[in-house]
Amino acid sequence: MREKLLIGRLIDTGSPVHALDPRAKLTAMLLYAAMVVGARSWPALVVLTAFSFIVMASTRIPLRTYLKAAKPLRVLMLFILIVQCLAVKGGRVLVAAGSWHVDSAGLEAGAYAVARMVLLVSFTALLTFTTSPGQLNQGVEGMLRPFTRIGISPERLALMTGIALRFIPAILDEAQTIMKAQASRGADLKELPWKEKARMLTALLVPVTVGAFRRAEDLTASMESRGYRLGAPRTQYRPLIWSYRDTGFVAVFVLICLIVVWIGWI
Repeated sequence: MREKLLIGRLIDTGSPVHALDPRAKLTAMLLYAAMVVGARSWPALVVLTAFSFIVMASTRIPLRTYLKAAKPLRVLMLFILIVQCLAVKGGRVLVAAGSWHVDSAGLEAGAYAVARMVLLVSFTALLTFTTSPGQLNQGVEGMLRPFTRIGISPERLALMTGIALRFIPAILDEAQTIMKAQASRGADLKELPWKEKARMLTALLVPVTVGAFRRAEDLTASMESRGYRLGAPRTQYRPLIWSYRDTGFVAVFVLICLIVVWIGWI
């Protein structure tokens, strides 16, 4: 189960993108999300797709790895496609069944929504593929530091982000252990019908939730025993240094964002 989840995993290939400042990559991801929202036409989406492939290729990570990152959401994408096909009317009637019919406009709207979702999920996986959890924490804390003036603690938010990323594989491992224990007692999930599978998964939530709370309690006790305090003065083992490469990386995203928005207005 853990091997199927790629988001949150560092894949170190030594590419130039890996060496960038995490604050630059976080800024680029925010701009990319704005581009996905601002892409209002197929030409804009084509430009965004071509740009995404170029950046993905520069990380030296296979493209299929990025596509696998979006695979866990395939059921949600199929649901969005079906809803768009049934809700949006216009154009030629492609399929008709009684009062229900699928038009060409609905199919186009569904395909467009799914394509945007695939791009968003696949490309934003680049952030965790090229950035270690420690660097990501430093980047989040560095970007949120100006918000200390209004009472927001960047250190607290960075700590929450880091713990959440580390808990995902731990919880998946615990769920897999429980499933193997149930299979050894004759409750093999693969051999059960769909209704029984749903009941088994519902029953699985209770021990996994209890295990997550137990791990959180152990982590809290461990941090307190080592004298960890939020807001305490501390230095960084590897301080972040913004370079001209980071400025150029963000500038390229700003330029593509303007192009995508301009194409959408044409």
